[in-house]
Amino acid sequence: MNKILLVIKREFLTRVKKKSFIVMTILGPVFLAGFMLAPMLIMQIRDTEEKEMLVADQTGLFADRLHSTDLVKYTAVQFVPADSLKNRLLNGKSYALLYIEGKPNEEPVKVTIYSEKQLSVDIQGSTRRQLENVIEKKRLMGYNIENIDEILASLKVNINVATVRWDKDGGERESHTGALMGAAYVASFAIYMFIFMFGSMVMRGVIEEKSNRIVEVIISSIKPFQLMLGKILGIAMVGLLQFAIWILLTLGIVMAVGSMIAGDMQQVAAEQIEAVQQASGGLSSMLNTNSLSAMLSGIPFTSILISFLFYFLGGYLLYAALFAAIGSAVENEADTQQLVIPVTIPIIVGLFIMMHSFQYPDSSLSFWASMIPFTSPMVMMARVPFGVPMWELALSIAILFATFILLTWFTAKIYRVGILMYGKKPSLKEMMKWVSYKN
Repeated sequence: MNKILLVIKREFLTRVKKKSFIVMTILGPVFLAGFMLAPMLIMQIRDTEEKEMLVADQTGLFADRLHSTDLVKYTAVQFVPADSLKNRLLNGKSYALLYIEGKPNEEPVKVTIYSEKQLSVDIQGSTRRQLENVIEKKRLMGYNIENIDEILASLKVNINVATVRWDKDGGERESHTGALMGAAYVASFAIYMFIFMFGSMVMRGVIEEKSNRIVEVIISSIKPFQLMLGKILGIAMVGLLQFAIWILLTLGIVMAVGSMIAGDMQQVAAEQIEAVQQASGGLSSMLNTNSLSAMLSGIPFTSILISFLFYFLGGYLLYAALFAAIGSAVENEADTQQLVIPVTIPIIVGLFIMMHSFQYPDSSLSFWASMIPFTSPMVMMARVPFGVPMWELALSIAILFATFILLTWFTAKIYRVGILMYGKKPSLKEMMKWVSYKN
């Protein structure tokens, strides 16, 4: 046990003192916070220049009924052939030309927007909605209904549909599916990323020691199994330390920057909600009623964090043992490509099932994939935010760690032979033979 602790200490201190670890530990939260804050900052960058759109209306229905906005000013012009107005656009005096063809006082037969530059999606959508509103109002007026405007205003309804979950004890808890899906995605993808990142670190460490012949000196005083286990656990501690620092620094940066731009973001969010409300009443009503704090309060952060620690350790230990066996069987990283494929396939399959579990966390596929140890770290983390029975969590974690112990014993037999094997690229079939070798 003392020898394993020495290996753990060596692996931990060696990697923590590296400049690459220090740099990535500092830059990692900056990048993560940047990904989280970038959409908020980009939303504040808006084109405030007012643009003129000429309106040549042959029908006479729209020219006086289009309302200018902060971005677009509609200017009615005489209806002439479109080519006659082309020079005004090309000279930069106007942004676009709305050309409406049809018979007077009748619905248009053709609507075209001409512009020199690519038309903004917002301007195009706003113009289309105004044209549709004019036609809809004209059709309604054709029914000669009195007080049509008041009737239409009274017909607009926004229904807030709250989702409340009942537990077996009779308690109630409001839930927000969108927020839960976001939390599930972040937790599962973090597991996927860390398994690859730190598992590959184990493999590269074994290859480096083997290529430098350092392992021949180390193996004279410690058993291969102890060396492999110490290396895996040492790097696991490095990963947990780095992850904890990333979480704390990322939250600090996001909260600091978020508080600075909170006022501007409220105004931008209000404008975004208003824009969405014009296109879709259901989503906008949800955005208006469910504040960010309410959504966050419905996310079970405690259970997510505890589950994340278990599945991060279990998934990492499981795959790190496989990566260590692969690293011991080759002499350089270029030779690992074929051997890594069988290891990465279950991770990728777990990633695909994880995406399925966001929408169907209680399906049979999600259940069984969360029990299979090679996919459970990603899939179960996708299910945890939605609520998973305690017995399923306990069974899944037990299977995961039991498989790790069994797999560690199995791969240790490959490791003990591979770390002293030079000058030959072994196949998977040959590596399986190493398992049956006696000491």
